[in-house]
Amino acid sequence: MIRIGIIGCGRILAAHLKGYRLLREAGVDDFRITALCARKIDDARSYVQRGEGPAQRPAVSNIPGDALAVGDEFLSDFQDDVEVEIYDDFRELISSGSVDAVNDYTLHGLHHVIAQLAAENGKHLLTQKPISVTVAGARMMCEAFDARSLTLGVFENWRFQPNSIRMKSLLDAGILGQAQIIHTGAIGAWWAPNQIVAETPWRHRTEQAGGITLDMGVHQFDLVRVAGGEVVSIDGRAHTVEPVRYTFDGGGNVTNEVQCDADDTYFASFETTNGVVGSVHASWAGHASPTICGPGPVVYTTKGQLRGNTFTNDAGEQSSLAELYEKHTPVEQRNSEIPFGLEDSFALTQLDWLNAIRDRRAPIVDGHEGLRDLACAWAVLESSRAGRRVTLDEILSGEVATVQREIAPHFGLES
Repeated sequence: MIRIGIIGCGRILAAHLKGYRLLREAGVDDFRITALCARKIDDARSYVQRGEGPAQRPAVSNIPGDALAVGDEFLSDFQDDVEVEIYDDFRELISSGSVDAVNDYTLHGLHHVIAQLAAENGKHLLTQKPISVTVAGARMMCEAFDARSLTLGVFENWRFQPNSIRMKSLLDAGILGQAQIIHTGAIGAWWAPNQIVAETPWRHRTEQAGGITLDMGVHQFDLVRVAGGEVVSIDGRAHTVEPVRYTFDGGGNVTNEVQCDADDTYFASFETTNGVVGSVHASWAGHASPTICGPGPVVYTTKGQLRGNTFTNDAGEQSSLAELYEKHTPVEQRNSEIPFGLEDSFALTQLDWLNAIRDRRAPIVDGHEGLRDLACAWAVLESSRAGRRVTLDEILSGEVATVQREIAPHFGLES
């Protein structure tokens, strides 16, 4: 039995609990969540027992598919055979004898702190993205877990979306051809034009490792790396389009505002070791209607074009990824890659991490994968500051780390 302690009980926890609930409903029975930790005890208590305790904070999004739109999930919905311990100090949870592994859903700046304590106490870890606030911090995390042969996973749920899994499988098998050009991005699709993202002001402050590049860039570059190979170089520009952001009540009245210096918009071009080129962009700004690439990522290949979840070959014939995957992928492989028919990316991410602990292997998105995703995101910001294209080697080695050096002391890190 893997006993899990969860640190951080913000709104995103509901989506994580839904994932664990779906795993239990699918018959995965050798884990239990035995402890919750939040700065405010009531935040932790609100997720324990349906019909009891403080009310959960309401979801802050109504965007279809957004994890922050999930709510009303309780531990009691899928486990009734453990007494859940409640903490307001993560140090006490980690050092307790009640958990074997930790899920870290805290702010970016705490990830390396919690990781170090977890490693020192022999606990496996699944940490939210980005893995850390700096590349040096991420490297320190990887080294700590590698040295102790502990499992370090990064919660990169985009990798575990069923159609992402299908895309990778079909590209690897050559069914879609080889990727040549990748383009993905959206402007004005989330929190636009000037809302405080997820009602979390720290996301708009540079010294707190805020900004859309670290928040969304790791997702986009993980997709690029899966479809196109390792990124070699990036030319990026990041901007703060909306210098002041707000939260509003139901009547449209301002209830909070924050002065912003972290980026809310970025554009970047890249090239990979496989010769794939392309661009990514994202913005929390943009008035009126959103502009969305796709729908979904666009991948041009040697055999056609993948637009969102639809592949069009050179003859103009269209097929969904699901159709091609079922036709060309052996049943055993399909059952291994998308077990139990699960369509929830949170559940699939959690399952891979749990299996990695049991099988004593690295998760699909381990610390080193998270490190490379983070390096790509930082390459955008460092390139923007330097005003030139930068290589991933420069970012990974620390040769180019001007912006990171400015924020590292705030988090007790060396750059």
